[in-house]
Amino acid sequence: MMRIDIITVLPQLLASPFEHSILKRGQQKGLVEIELIDLREYAEGKSKQVDDYAFGGGAGMVMMIEPIAKCIADLKSKRDYDEVIYLSPDGELFDQKTANNLSLKKNVILLCGHYKGVDERVRELFITKEISIGDYVLSGGEIAAAVLVDSIVRLIPGVLNDETSALFDSFQDNLLAPPVYTRPANFSGHQVPEVLLSGHEKLIDEWRQAEALKRTKERRPELLKDPRNG
Repeated sequence: MMRIDIITVLPQLLASPFEHSILKRGQQKGLVEIELIDLREYAEGKSKQVDDYAFGGGAGMVMMIEPIAKCIADLKSKRDYDEVIYLSPDGELFDQKTANNLSLKKNVILLCGHYKGVDERVRELFITKEISIGDYVLSGGEIAAAVLVDSIVRLIPGVLNDETSALFDSFQDNLLAPPVYTRPANFSGHQVPEVLLSGHEKLIDEWRQAEALKRTKERRPELLKDPRNG
């Protein structure tokens, strides 16, 4: 079973995504355990302060190292972790290859950034990997964490009803997914491609591969430059 601990100052923001659909199913099957860790529980004083002004001045608050250090130390006292990941706009850009790799881990910590980010010493002392979900800025790392978890958990064997379906997702082979169709076969004169109705598995596979390559060339040609595509 995989365990994902998410350190956040807004655990209530993350509760809903993990209580529905595939993520809920994965937890119910005992294939993944997702825990939301409230960072304020490790803060001092009545106000449970987790941020402070930046040394040297400037706008915005910075997440303090002490509550984070206590939280990570507490988690590590209970189990070993394969990765301690900080969700940051200047981290490694998240892609399907990274999702595949992370889905093979056993225990992972996700640290959600907030305000102007975390004290740099957190990154130096505790973080093993930094990940960004895109070249834009969010109000905090919680939404990024939800994206990461959803992408990872669906890859764990047994989470999806059809265990092969994740293998045909977009980006698995660095190609976009081919077009898909369902009933009716004819909608106002718009026909489903005949090959998909043929029942000929080899021809269908060849059609899908060709369409995936065509779509990738048209919409995301940069993916074809990846060395994995020769």
